[in-house]
Amino acid sequence: MKGVIIAAGYGTRFLPVTKTVPKEMLPIINRPSIDFIVEEFINSGITEILILTSRRKKALDDYFDRETELEDVFMKEKAFAKLEKIAPAKADIFFRRQTEMKGTGHALLQVKAFTGNEPFVVAYPDDLHIGDIPLAAQLIKRYEETGCSVMSALHDPPHLERYGVLKLDEDNVHVCDIVEKPAPGTEPSREVSIGRYLFTPDIFRYLEEGWRLHCENGGQGEYFHVYALKKLMEQNRVVYSPIAGERLDTGTPEGYLRAIVRYAMMDPVYKNAVLEEISRSK
Repeated sequence: MKGVIIAAGYGTRFLPVTKTVPKEMLPIINRPSIDFIVEEFINSGITEILILTSRRKKALDDYFDRETELEDVFMKEKAFAKLEKIAPAKADIFFRRQTEMKGTGHALLQVKAFTGNEPFVVAYPDDLHIGDIPLAAQLIKRYEETGCSVMSALHDPPHLERYGVLKLDEDNVHVCDIVEKPAPGTEPSREVSIGRYLFTPDIFRYLEEGWRLHCENGGQGEYFHVYALKKLMEQNRVVYSPIAGERLDTGTPEGYLRAIVRYAMMDPVYKNAVLEEISRSK
């Protein structure tokens, strides 16, 4: 099982910092957010990871490279704890650039040569996960049970009208449709799609088909992967996996701030600092 991280976007919600710093490198205290997803993949048994980037995101390549100068300094100082913090990830990490921002469907078409004729896990780095079982591992288990593409789903979050909401089959396993941002009261379920998927290789057939139709219609705007997903749904080839654990949404500045506080509360040192600041502000 290989892993793909889609990290080519502009991150405009975080301007001006994302003018020069990739959004995926914004720190959750002392770790860039993308590091949490790479760790999730590795802990799920995924050791070949492709990060799809763009021209402005060389910092991602540098982060996952070795820092030999620092290693030499820490070795001379016998600062082994610091050495551990900068150790390379225990995975083979590859990079490919999406030269034009044409949507998630176009992005996925760029990874076909990497994934080959095998299923693969896709992560959109706005969604981080906290829990005993890594989120990617949950999707892999569901795939092993069903042989289908898998959509990770969050149950009944606030503001369902902001999400893609899943329409479920009578068996409560397969997904029949996805309704983007439904009007309140029209939601087909209380299960919403979040940024983690496991795709079987047959999705590329429909990604390519949808891309041809998109280009024939003028090729304006972004091309999303929903077209291909719905084609698989028509064949009963998509299931959902309710998330076990907690999802942190770093896609907006407000959500990013909440993620930092939530992560801080998991560490006694940071937790005390947060509680002290709260007490001081009352």
